Amino acid sequence: MKIGCHISIAGGVDNAPERAEELGCEVMQIFSRSPQGGKKVEITSDLAESFKNKISEFKIKNTYIHSPYYINFASTNNRIRYGSVKAIQEELERASLLGAKYVMTHLGSAKDLGEQAGKEKTIEMLVKTLENYNGETKLLLENSAGAGAIIGNDLKELNEIIEKVNSPAIAGICLDTQHSFASGYDWTKFEETIEKIDQEIGIEKIKLIHANDSLTECGSNKDRHAHIGEGLIGAEAFQKIVSFAKENEIDMILETQHDKVAEDIKLLKSFRG
Repeated sequence: MKIGCHISIAGGVDNAPERAEELGCEVMQIFSRSPQGGKKVEITSDLAESFKNKISEFKIKNTYIHSPYYINFASTNNRIRYGSVKAIQEELERASLLGAKYVMTHLGSAKDLGEQAGKEKTIEMLVKTLENYNGETKLLLENSAGAGAIIGNDLKELNEIIEKVNSPAIAGICLDTQHSFASGYDWTKFEETIEKIDQEIGIEKIKLIHANDSLTECGSNKDRHAHIGEGLIGAEAFQKIVSFAKENEIDMILETQHDKVAEDIKLLKSFRG
């Protein structure tokens, strides 16, 4: 079980490994392109080789890629919906070239179609996304904080989507501690919450953890990250979360502000022992 954080790719993806090492990362998360959209830099064979060489040089065990922010498989706008399909297909191919372990994505919002129709459309579009994919990198679905009609705040819903898509390209989920807390999964009641998660989706489906404390209360449905021990989840709960991740060999990625992310990494490492 390794610990790291989200790293900037300013100047090129092959600059990220050195930045990660400087912050104390053992693993890292990156975007492969601008998360807001726009022109993407091609992953050439030379760039991929440079990236892999630096991953080895700076001893980064695993790389995880976060999809762009604009993904919405449940949009009524064909351009957005099919653009999301294309974007995830491209991210999986780009990640495979870079040797990344997983691409993680949010699913979008059902506000236009309604909850049931939105879920069904999401399943349909994920099937289209993955039907011809045979790369090495697998896809993870990330849980949401639940604001508005965002899909995936309920882990039972994510489990249903994974089972109905039924693709070997989906490895499981990326579990965000802050998003789950905001959705009503109370990490201050650790044993009760883990049992609930296991019943709803199965512990074995958790392939990565986004380790973020929460500025907002449990059930707030607000996506507001805090440094570890400075939010309402608290250091005591994170000691248990880290022990759980270690026992189940699940890497942890911080998405806290870079002013103190190195301190967050050190703290999580101290909890790991």
